[in-house]
Amino acid sequence: MALRWRIAALVAAAACAVAAAVGVLVHQFSRDRELSQARESARVTLDRAAVTYARTGDVEGSGAALDAPGLPDGLRKLVGKGHRGTEFTGGSAGPAMWAARPAGDRVLSVRVDLTTTMRDIGALDASIVVAGLITTVVVVPLGVVTAGRMSRRLRTAAGTARRIAAGDLDARIAAGARPRDEIADISTAVDSMAGALQKRLLGEQRFTADVAHELRTPLMGLVTAAELLPEGEAAGYVRDRVRVLSTLVEELLEISRLDAGAEHADLSPCPVQPLVRDVVARAGLDAKILSAGRDTEAATVRTDSRRLERILTNLVVNAHRHGRAPVEITVSDDGRTVDVRDHGPGYPATLLDDGPQRFRTGARERGTGHGLGLTIALGQAHVIGAALTFANAPDGGALATLRLP
Repeated sequence: MALRWRIAALVAAAACAVAAAVGVLVHQFSRDRELSQARESARVTLDRAAVTYARTGDVEGSGAALDAPGLPDGLRKLVGKGHRGTEFTGGSAGPAMWAARPAGDRVLSVRVDLTTTMRDIGALDASIVVAGLITTVVVVPLGVVTAGRMSRRLRTAAGTARRIAAGDLDARIAAGARPRDEIADISTAVDSMAGALQKRLLGEQRFTADVAHELRTPLMGLVTAAELLPEGEAAGYVRDRVRVLSTLVEELLEISRLDAGAEHADLSPCPVQPLVRDVVARAGLDAKILSAGRDTEAATVRTDSRRLERILTNLVVNAHRHGRAPVEITVSDDGRTVDVRDHGPGYPATLLDDGPQRFRTGARERGTGHGLGLTIALGQAHVIGAALTFANAPDGGALATLRLP
């Protein structure tokens, strides 16, 4: 049940409970007061009739009666023991208050009819019920409206938090214009958290970009110096390490541009399957290119071919580096979906849960590397408006799926 309806149900239950409690209290108080007044009136009338009976031996005109046939048995027994008392009765004769006392060997009693009084109390009960229903009908919509406003504010806060979690660090709830209450405190806390997170991430992005730029200049000198080394095993090893370092710096620079939002897609018609063949050929890696339909060769999409090539290259290289052969690339009939699959141990659970992380290659059996290839592929996919997802195939192996817009 949504929060607004929970609050509305609570308001309705509270209103009904209050109306019922007030009704019971008013009914009980009114009834007790009327019975008390009737009991006192019966006692006074009985005492006067007793005085008249003692003086004249008759009770005619006093409002009392001797040995009345309708006298309650309990009250008759009480008088038989020499006591006086009162008793309220209902029955077919209608509600009444009886008072009785001994009068020699006879019973002197007074009956006060309460039919009208009980009818008035019933009318009062009905009025209380109607008033309770009217109050509930008025209060519940107000509760629904108030709960709806609270629910909308909470949904806004939750939606903004989800946008922040998805990467929109500029998203804010703008709690300053809201009433100062607990929801506003939550909104302010989320905005403060988003601001602090944005500053930290921007600082890290600037640091990454600065480091990459600062490394680029001495690295160029190191590349030149490595090329001047005399041929030999040591020189080959140095050149290989310099090449790895150069690739790392270029990847860091690419990531910094992606983080800064400086990359923009240059869209043009692109035949997907020929591009996949070029990617495999340029990478110099063995991969099976499969087609989902007969018209795949002619399938063309409007995208940035350079960035698409970068994405596919990283996926194919990652499959060869961390998985096992055979590596299979499947292009859908319309060319909008490309699957890259290997037959290795599959993606680690951390990557499936949190996505690619920089400088983290996941499980040890996935091989070695800097963990930047999939991060770059995901960033470039975002630039061209594509969706890149990672999963493990049911029969084993890592499966990356690229869906072009």
